[in-house]
Amino acid sequence: MKTDIRKRDGLARSGTFTIGDNMIPFPAAIDTDRVFPALAIQKYMNVPLAAPPDFVSRYLEQPKSPVIIHPALGNSAKSGDCVMAANWHTVMENPRQYVEYLVGLKEKTPPDTLWYAPASALPGNVHILCYSGFDLFDYTWIDLKTAQRKFCTTEGEFPTTAIDEMACGCEGCRTGDLKLHNRLALDRELATIRTFIAKGQLRELVESRCRLSAPHVAILRDLDSRYAFAERTAPVVRGGILRANSAESMTRPEIRRFMERVAVRYIPPKADVAVLLPCSARKPYSLSQSHRRFRQAIGGRAHELIVTSPLGLVPRELETVYPAMHYDVPVTGYWDAEECSVISSVIATYLRKHHYRHVIAHLEGGALEVAEAAADIAGTTLEYSCRENPTGSDALNKLDNALAGERKVRDDRLHGILSFQFGVDIDTRGLSVRGTFPELFWSRDRVPYFSLDTTGGIIRPTFDGWSLIPDGYRVEIDDFVPEGDILVPGIVRTDPAIREGDEVLVTGPRAVATGRAAMSGDEMERSNRGVAVRVRKVKKV
Repeated sequence: MKTDIRKRDGLARSGTFTIGDNMIPFPAAIDTDRVFPALAIQKYMNVPLAAPPDFVSRYLEQPKSPVIIHPALGNSAKSGDCVMAANWHTVMENPRQYVEYLVGLKEKTPPDTLWYAPASALPGNVHILCYSGFDLFDYTWIDLKTAQRKFCTTEGEFPTTAIDEMACGCEGCRTGDLKLHNRLALDRELATIRTFIAKGQLRELVESRCRLSAPHVAILRDLDSRYAFAERTAPVVRGGILRANSAESMTRPEIRRFMERVAVRYIPPKADVAVLLPCSARKPYSLSQSHRRFRQAIGGRAHELIVTSPLGLVPRELETVYPAMHYDVPVTGYWDAEECSVISSVIATYLRKHHYRHVIAHLEGGALEVAEAAADIAGTTLEYSCRENPTGSDALNKLDNALAGERKVRDDRLHGILSFQFGVDIDTRGLSVRGTFPELFWSRDRVPYFSLDTTGGIIRPTFDGWSLIPDGYRVEIDDFVPEGDILVPGIVRTDPAIREGDEVLVTGPRAVATGRAAMSGDEMERSNRGVAVRVRKVKKV
């Protein structure tokens, strides 16, 4: 079996595996007898996941392929292997144990392995299995449902009589073949999952699918609670829109990462006054009609901070950075208690760290309530330029008057994004900016240093730009000159802070290169195959 991972979306992956002359896209369900014939005759494989180490080591027998992984054992799997978590279906109803076993197994298994969950997949649960990092399934459980006369859909299992009203039009429904319908239902759901992985929006699909199953919701929440584990595989940039349509969106790794970097990494411009502003439907905010009015009234005399759900607080300099420019949220005017608690905590943390002489609240409704709660926590006194209709003429005049006599704040979007993106404090004086927002370029003496990537809103350094970034986000390669993308076998060491989508500097004895990480630094270190860096430019040394 040859595996080619082509797209990652958190723990989930999609790609192809080749058996003989057959190339099969995954995640997939297949008849595994022809792929792993030894499983049909192998004994002592179904050792319970909860079995103690001495029992497992005594009774578990390893087939030649796939490699069986177990929470109580060390891991003998190597890069490129297919690994099997036997009896995984037994923890589908136990979310805490599910996540405990999953994290333990993922930590000790090479990332570039194909994960097989035997007898575990149904149309109604395969979304959470794929989200957890499983790639390969069989038809065992779905065929068992057929034997039990169950009509299976993504919404659950129903009596066979439901086929009369719920027929989907597939060949199985047309011919009255329940087994065929059930298998096709699983195949269709896996095809949908592959599509959402390709779009980088599997999380949105999982949040919608899991609503009908309390254990699936709990698994999602428990995985999010393992932030250090989940964040490593979450890309820093995604394509398309991040749809924050459920309470679980607040705990997505990308959302939490943004909140934490604003609190820990981000360095604001030197300013005595801050203005808290509402968000807008149009992104980036500066292009919206409401924010054009806000900016005209402020006139550069204060630091602008946007209060929004689910991100909490977006400094003006970071409005293009994923996911600030990419999220969409249902707008009702009502903020629930959990939402208010999380966002007020984010704002309070920021206000405690960065002391302003005046903090003006130009807000209304739930955003104003959240800001007031944050101010109470931080011990900050708010000044009000309005309490309703922030875009009205009266409110804008009051905001203008409140800033009378205040000095201008240096607009340094580059410095803000660099501090957020790389965790550095760089002196950007002497760099001039050109272009039309958001297509911006920074140079010195006509030498280009940085540009703003309009897809993800992050900074792309040139070689001269990297010279200003003292350390970090480096990938060291062996003694060769890259001719195209850099593969994992050519990597010597990496920065563990690197995440998929990060801008990186590649260094080696014979060449340096700039590019974007195709996987995390941790995965580069622990894998033996795959593209590590998508190279943009190479320079021999």
